[in-house]
Amino acid sequence: QVQLVESGGGLVQAGGSLRLSCAASGRTSRSYSVGWFRQAPGREREFVVSISWSGGNTYYADSVKGRFAISRDNAKNTVYLQMNSLKPEDTAIYYCAADRVGSSWPPVYNYWGQGTQVTVSS
Repeated sequence: QVQLVESGGGLVQAGGSLRLSCAASGRTSRSYSVGWFRQAPGREREFVVSISWSGGNTYYADSVKGRFAISRDNAKNTVYLQMNSLKPEDTAIYYCAADRVGSSWPPVYNYWGQGTQVTVSS
């Protein structure tokens, strides 16, 4: 079992930055790939970015390339999502997810956090 807790969400003006954290605990958490997803009201859950357990492979949605950066500190069992140049359309609940294999497809992940709200005002 892996437990995930997101933090770092909040309200920010367009053009601002936020850093989200996803803290993992439980068994073999260091060997898991992690993905970030987001879900805005009335919309389906959307892939944002994923990172392999080693941190050597990352995949970004086109909508966030060049603005968001994912990283991980396995010693702290934490994955970070640095979000820069935020836009109102980035407003959503952001979830981190983990499993042995990373993917942009939500059903691949068995472990999910509770989500953290990000609101970008114009």
